[in-house]
Amino acid sequence: MKWLSQNYPQVIELFLTHLALSAPAIVASFLIAVPLGWSAQHGRGLRGPVLVGVGLLYAIPSLPLFIIVPVLIGTPLRSSATMIVVLTVYGVAVLVRSAADAFASVPAATLDAAAAVGHTRWSSFWRVELPLAGPVLLAGVRVITVSTVSLVSVGAVIGIQSLGTLFTDGFQRGIRFEVVTGIVLIVALAVLLDGLVVLAGRLLMPWTRGAAGRGRARRGRDDAPVLAEPRLAGAGPREEERGEPLRRRLALAHDRQQLDR
Repeated sequence: MKWLSQNYPQVIELFLTHLALSAPAIVASFLIAVPLGWSAQHGRGLRGPVLVGVGLLYAIPSLPLFIIVPVLIGTPLRSSATMIVVLTVYGVAVLVRSAADAFASVPAATLDAAAAVGHTRWSSFWRVELPLAGPVLLAGVRVITVSTVSLVSVGAVIGIQSLGTLFTDGFQRGIRFEVVTGIVLIVALAVLLDGLVVLAGRLLMPWTRGAAGRGRARRGRDDAPVLAEPRLAGAGPREEERGEPLRRRLALAHDRQQLDR
């Protein structure tokens, strides 16, 4: 705690820097991945090549990518722009598949009905496909939000300031509390941004709250115990309860007839 009380201004600055690197990459990943996912789903023969391509991007190790990106776009190695581009590459690689699956979940009959009432391809995307694909897209955005916040710390290895700096500095100086502080703050930032994404999803897609409530109510009815059928006082036994004695009486009557003969 003594270390934190002496260095909290630096910790706050690193926290804000980490946030400033994460947020633009998350937004850019979404803006790039959604059109790519839509094209992969609707383009003839594009789904396989696009998904394979983004899968190969995700397979590139992070440290070599920090070297490749400055060579390709001309940014300094330790700049924020390099960090954001690298994070965006990984975010797009993850989110494109989720976007393609989200648009694939929209029923074809719904798209045909939208075309029948006069929607163009563009208006159908905004008014039909995107709202229906929204819940699946939201799940994908939550995944890249958490992964992006985590990946920012890798940049500390090459000297890009973030909460990951607490890791490298803490290991070099042997201050465990500094390392623990970095871990706790990264987890807290990931949880905070994930909560904001969920909140934004609820505000932009209010219809999903009603669907979730109806789903829970339906599951509650299905899981409710089945009560026994009430029986009036003095009422006779049901047919299935008296079926066995009846069969025994018939068998005894048949035996008496055989004896009389």
